[in-house]
Amino acid sequence: MFHIRSQLILRSIVEEDGLPLAVVGEWALEKHERLRKYVDITRAPRRKYTVPTRAFPNVAGAAYIDLFSGPGRARLRETGEIIDGSPLVAFKAAQLSGVTYSDIHIGDLDESYVHAAAERIRATGGFAHAHVGTAEQTANEIVARLNPRGLHFAFLDPFNLEALTFETIRILSRLEHVDLLLHVSVQDLQRNSDRYSSAEASQFDAFAPGWRETVDLNQSIASFRAALIAYWQSLIEQLGFAGSRVEQVVGSRRQRLYWLAYFSRHPLGNDMWDKIRNLSGQGDLF
Repeated sequence: MFHIRSQLILRSIVEEDGLPLAVVGEWALEKHERLRKYVDITRAPRRKYTVPTRAFPNVAGAAYIDLFSGPGRARLRETGEIIDGSPLVAFKAAQLSGVTYSDIHIGDLDESYVHAAAERIRATGGFAHAHVGTAEQTANEIVARLNPRGLHFAFLDPFNLEALTFETIRILSRLEHVDLLLHVSVQDLQRNSDRYSSAEASQFDAFAPGWRETVDLNQSIASFRAALIAYWQSLIEQLGFAGSRVEQVVGSRRQRLYWLAYFSRHPLGNDMWDKIRNLSGQGDLF
């Protein structure tokens, strides 16, 4: 089922504001730092789409899209520290950059979570459009409401591969200028490769449709995983993205935590990402 949270969310936990909290590992801090840096480094192009000028009075807007928003705040499992979730990280980073997003659209399957995130953004001085449903459903709603020629940014942070459907990415690709930052669960891939690649399973089919005709199952499990991700990467590039970066993030004991994938249609997108991607000397997946 989409948005599996049973091991990551304790629904009884609430913040002092009476709203629910997620429970996450410390690895979320590094992911959020990259998100924060991306929002900051793109402030100049975002300004062109959000601040009218005499020469260009009609701006198309720049939206932040978060389809797995969670409740907007989380508790670190290791230390108990309360941290902002991705919607607040992006909102506050845009505020600090001096160029806010013209729209913030957040979505989640859990209605209480998405409304908690929207309320926390409101309490911080902003406004977010809340969408309840699967990522595909909310992506359709959001894309229909945005100017397709605006400069938009989508952050997708699901807990498993099943939720990160290629159809969701295809829907977002209808936007002419959209950058994507995607969390790909390496733990889900490691633990469930055999089950997901079985004839009756459909998780990989939703994640990377057509993989069975391209990825050879008769190879080592490590080679299979790398080939599957490379094929998935090629599918997204076929949607018109000029380039991509897929990097592996590891923990303090060098254990693999997740992959972070960035896609942009602008030829300078990868140059910007390369300036912020490497927080700790880690390399590419390949």
